[in-house]
Amino acid sequence: MDGEDNENKGYCRAMKNIAADDRPREKALKYGFGALSQAELLAILIGSGTPGESVVELAQRMLQWCDNRLVPLGQKTIGDLKRNFKGIGDAKAITILSAIELAKRYSSEDFVAPQITDSTKAYNLMKFQIGYLPHEEFWVVALNTAKRVIARVRIGQGGTSSTSADPKMIMKVAVDNLANSIIVFHNHPSGNLRPSLQDDNLTHKLVEAGKLLDIPVDDHIIVCANGYYSYAGQGRLV
Repeated sequence: MDGEDNENKGYCRAMKNIAADDRPREKALKYGFGALSQAELLAILIGSGTPGESVVELAQRMLQWCDNRLVPLGQKTIGDLKRNFKGIGDAKAITILSAIELAKRYSSEDFVAPQITDSTKAYNLMKFQIGYLPHEEFWVVALNTAKRVIARVRIGQGGTSSTSADPKMIMKVAVDNLANSIIVFHNHPSGNLRPSLQDDNLTHKLVEAGKLLDIPVDDHIIVCANGYYSYAGQGRLV
């Protein structure tokens, strides 16, 4: 409990000169989280400010650094936060980025397993998971006979222009989850929706493997923040 007590003491010291109704935790208790600004929510995660700067002011400055948008903040690394803000160490940086990761996962969930019946629904499923990343990732989504999601698995992570994706590992996800079909996704951090020759070759291999295993590839979608490219939509799943 010592760590929690120290955290609370630090928060109290940081908030002592702020009116009760303007303190983020107190406002959340009294009015609910919906009454808090983005800076106040971020301030709760940060916990305490620095000498001469309250935790709310620190949070406001952090948001201004990201054009007052959460998406650029989520693209930062632990090192970015530590380098640019005095008082932000590993623990606080990890807390902030963990909260954003939870928000990504929350936004992609539904009360029942999502049903993917077209490319737009498929894109919306993964947009916030990989659409804003500064590096490439490759994911496979397994579907049941009703086209509902039964598994989402990251297969590979790469650099800013490529990522590795092993067809054997992709189809293993399908087999392990007894999938009726799969959709594969990867993102282009550049925002360029045009598939590469490597993308084309991998898609062809996966379609052929799916035919052999009787697990069709419903689509291969290139995800960007500004839109998507669907192989199925372009009639290219051959």
